[in-house]
Amino acid sequence: MAGWNPNQKFSMPMFNSWVPERMRPWIYLSFAFFFQLSGGIYFANLQQMVGITDLMREDLQFVAMCGVVGVNMPFPFLFRYKLRFTNQQLLINAALVIAVCNILCLYVTWLPGLCAISFIAGFFKLCGTFECFSNIRLWLSPKQDFGIFLPSLYIIILAAMPASNWICQELTIVLGSWKMMHWLTVGLMLFVVLVIYTCTHPWRMMPKPLPLVSLDWLGCLLWSACMLEVIWLFTYGEYYNWSDSPVWCGALVALPLTLAVTIARMIHIRHPYIDPSVFCHWRLLPILGMFFVAEVMNATPHVLQNTLTGGVLGWGFTTTQQFYVFEVIGYASGSAFTILWGRGDPHWGGLPRWGFKYTHLLTVGFAALLLYQVMMYFYVSPMLNVERLWMPTMLRTFGYGIFFATMTLYLKDLIEFPTFFHALTVSGFIRNGVAESMCTGVYSLGLRRNIADALSRGIHFDMRNVLAVAVKEMYGIMCLVGVFVLLLMLLYDVQPVRSTMGRMRPLRKLGRMVKRQLAIA
Repeated sequence: MAGWNPNQKFSMPMFNSWVPERMRPWIYLSFAFFFQLSGGIYFANLQQMVGITDLMREDLQFVAMCGVVGVNMPFPFLFRYKLRFTNQQLLINAALVIAVCNILCLYVTWLPGLCAISFIAGFFKLCGTFECFSNIRLWLSPKQDFGIFLPSLYIIILAAMPASNWICQELTIVLGSWKMMHWLTVGLMLFVVLVIYTCTHPWRMMPKPLPLVSLDWLGCLLWSACMLEVIWLFTYGEYYNWSDSPVWCGALVALPLTLAVTIARMIHIRHPYIDPSVFCHWRLLPILGMFFVAEVMNATPHVLQNTLTGGVLGWGFTTTQQFYVFEVIGYASGSAFTILWGRGDPHWGGLPRWGFKYTHLLTVGFAALLLYQVMMYFYVSPMLNVERLWMPTMLRTFGYGIFFATMTLYLKDLIEFPTFFHALTVSGFIRNGVAESMCTGVYSLGLRRNIADALSRGIHFDMRNVLAVAVKEMYGIMCLVGVFVLLLMLLYDVQPVRSTMGRMRPLRKLGRMVKRQLAIA
């Protein structure tokens, strides 16, 4: 590919000379992990916060989802930030903002304020993570192969999610307060600031900074509002009894109006937040559909498994927290499996790459997600042992890790820079909160309907057995849906991505490309 320099050597010129070269990439990799551990409101703390704060479970869940949406929104701005600010400015500002947001979350009780704080924390979480990974890309893949770089990146990103939940619950158990995770995050962010300030010097990718012009901030807020309206509808649907509430119906009417304004603005301005050309790729819709299917299959633990472990088996978070360990193993092994499966460099780290089709890899990943549903269907019982859920948890996260990494590779093969970041945002509309909240709301509604049906038929079970039957029926439905989708994937073998994934262009060349585009416009 034009612009790829096979002799380009990995270096990190932002570090001071006294820092050992071998330690430099590991420092940035650990910082990326610290950023991924951070957040505004942590999902693992919701149960403890409901009993202490004056907020409902739906309120706290919506605040946490605001942070998830915030993580998705910086993508179109990330490269422009890198062209404008130095590495010190990007990392220190991101760490300080996250630290301040975590402190504010301890004392702010106003719900809209908490939503804004969580959104800002998620926004800068991705900014810090991107700056770390963009500087070690040649260390992760010396041949600049996206088939290695992206799955390697997702090993950290996906594994950090359950790791953060595990740390939250461990700190709550040991230190007796949900606030300890916030203070730990503040300490980690201040440590990042200290190391960056003392071990690095200001360094920028291009000699002259590119000003932050033609950034559609209003478009970012409008698209965020659309996502949050969808999430609000499904988060509060059960609380307001869906369409029986005028409040819920009012939000439902506001959604298409907001979306219409957002799309009209996107079409009529020169530099929109999301380039309309992204939606012209005919393969984008199937990719979004596959992302949605994966999220539907991966969302069952949030309602069904939690209902089983909490309502039927009576397990507390001291028992269920061990699942997070197996989720870390599953996510990391799924992403690593993607590296070995794909084509590209003949060897990486001394391990041969197999060079199989990525379409077949998607089938393997979805089969693992389906196998989780099947195993849980047969495991649902009031007498279930915790050890029997270890393998299904690993299979689910293994398959999701494969799906997440592989579909991003497909997206990269479909759309070139710079609209690739716009396409990541579009895919994030499904991945980052919307699909999960939709599935959570639908699963909750399905459980309530099944429980009401069982009670109305006068089934002589106690409540634990009624819950177990309802959960089993929902898992059975998901098994049927999964089998249907798997058959479609086996029958429809689409054209795979190129035999060799596209190479990563040097950042300076990409910066000059953006500069020319802005000059032409």
